[in-house]
Amino acid sequence: MLKAIIIDSSAVARGLLNTVLLDGGYDVAGQAHTCAAGIALMIKHNPHIVCIALEQLESDLDGMREIKAKWPKALVFVVSSQLDAATIQSSHALGVSGFIVKPFKADTVLNTIRNVVIAMVKRQRAAMAASAPKPEEGSAEAPAE
Repeated sequence: MLKAIIIDSSAVARGLLNTVLLDGGYDVAGQAHTCAAGIALMIKHNPHIVCIALEQLESDLDGMREIKAKWPKALVFVVSSQLDAATIQSSHALGVSGFIVKPFKADTVLNTIRNVVIAMVKRQRAAMAASAPKPEEGSAEAPAE
């Protein structure tokens, strides 16, 4: 089961997203109202997924850089009611994996996370296949005639 941390200053938004993730089969290891408190939870729980409100991201860019430096494999999702092209571009530059739009629609949230997880797994498998040693021609594995 994938572990998640939710970082949002709105208790209502945290609660709603918590319910969506739990109902979707994710383990919500913790919730925080600030990026600093979220990082403390991440140290304790080592999550696979981090959902962070855009306001928290913008107010603590160093916190986001710390998250990506210490947990490079964690999938980070920005949660916001307003996303524009500039925000999306700057968020991707910080290493954000995806976006969750408020108000939450459970199916949309779960599909967004699922699609990012699937894409990540495919990239990892492709990288492993590319780095795997290939059998040499004329080796013992080739059938003899």
